[in-house]
Amino acid sequence: MGTFARLIHFYNAYIGPYALLGLLLPTGILFTVALKFIQFRKLGHAFAIVSGRYDDPNDAGDINHFQALSAALSATVGIGNIAGVALAIHLGGPGAVFWMWVTGLLGMTLKYSECSLALKYRDVHEDGSVSGGPMYYMKKALGARFGKPAQVMAVVFATAAVICSFGTGNMAQSNSMADALHASYGVPTMISGLVIAVLVFAVIVGGIRRIGAVASRLVPFMAGFYILGGLTVIVANIHRVPAVFSLIVTDAFTGHAVGGGFLWTMIWGIRRGLFSNEAGQGSAPIAHAAAKTKWPVREGLVAMTEPFIDTLLICTMTALVVVLAGDYLHLKGAALTSQAFSTGLAPLGMAAAGRHVVTIGTVLFAFSTAISWSYYGDRSIEFLVKNRHAVTVYRVAFTVFLFIGAIWKQELVWSFVDMVITFMAIPNLIALFLMRKEIVQMTKDYFAVRQVPFKKRGPADQT
Repeated sequence: MGTFARLIHFYNAYIGPYALLGLLLPTGILFTVALKFIQFRKLGHAFAIVSGRYDDPNDAGDINHFQALSAALSATVGIGNIAGVALAIHLGGPGAVFWMWVTGLLGMTLKYSECSLALKYRDVHEDGSVSGGPMYYMKKALGARFGKPAQVMAVVFATAAVICSFGTGNMAQSNSMADALHASYGVPTMISGLVIAVLVFAVIVGGIRRIGAVASRLVPFMAGFYILGGLTVIVANIHRVPAVFSLIVTDAFTGHAVGGGFLWTMIWGIRRGLFSNEAGQGSAPIAHAAAKTKWPVREGLVAMTEPFIDTLLICTMTALVVVLAGDYLHLKGAALTSQAFSTGLAPLGMAAAGRHVVTIGTVLFAFSTAISWSYYGDRSIEFLVKNRHAVTVYRVAFTVFLFIGAIWKQELVWSFVDMVITFMAIPNLIALFLMRKEIVQMTKDYFAVRQVPFKKRGPADQT
């Protein structure tokens, strides 16, 4: 185990973060410019689609737009929003939050692009169910242009997605949940690990339809619960909020981070930002590919709202609470966030409530992330093996690793997660760059047609 840990540390220190830095920011900037800042221009239309105004029950797919968004959000809104943000601030300083915002804004165009492609190149099976994701557009679109290398890239991505499902959506979630329950209520980690494994398995055996149904009910509740707690802290300390924003922006360029200078702050902001919203990683397209729609761009617009909700709203909420009231120089992870909420609520005589907000939020976020990431893994297994029995074996293994993650050392779990994320993101970002002209053309074609909500369409409408 010692050799394994050293290899992970070497990769995370000298290879992975620099590869991401060299691909994620330039690609995000490229698509933002090429798509004419679509994340600002079309955000209103995106939320109109989410509301269900454009849903057509006759379109191919497994779930509607809102359920697809909920399934993807349940995977992205996880421990990264609680422990990940706090860890970034501890190691990279308050300035890391600024780079998380940058990752979120650029990530909106990346999410739009990768999810639009996932819809266009998905497989529709004989029973009406669908499978999609970056491995499909790598195989179909890039495979037609580049042959064998593109086929290999698709296999590499799918394999990485399976591995990543055991890290990002599995062990990191159960580990943080078990740690929070033990710290707050003294629950043995083995008990909490067993309980979450059983509950997750009960949901994931029903496939994407059950996952989408559960997520569409759970995500609005858990996000609202956590945001309400964060807003309470912010309102209680509203006079200090402008200074906190100023500190975040100035610290982003001054290089006062614990582990190094300006580049270190940027790396930790980008690393935790990607872990939180997964833009460019290629995970969310697997869920969005299941949406009921014949317009790929329409689901891409739905996906574009994810980094906005995840990073620009929920992560910012955590960051403000931590910088306002947290001892971020000495504490880290969920323990820092819990302490910050308690301190922030103290002026209202609600210090004890802070621990409960973070613990309950951690449990809900971990559970929701696990159920959606299991779907990412099983679609990837299906792509690689094309055997439904293999998917069943995967689901059993997924629940076993949830238990293992709950009792494993936290530091090794997070290091493992940081490594496997890059195994998905790098091939996916390369694929997006190679398909940039197609994405731009898809966007032009969609907005060239008059967009009419489904319930108001007439015979002449084409949408």
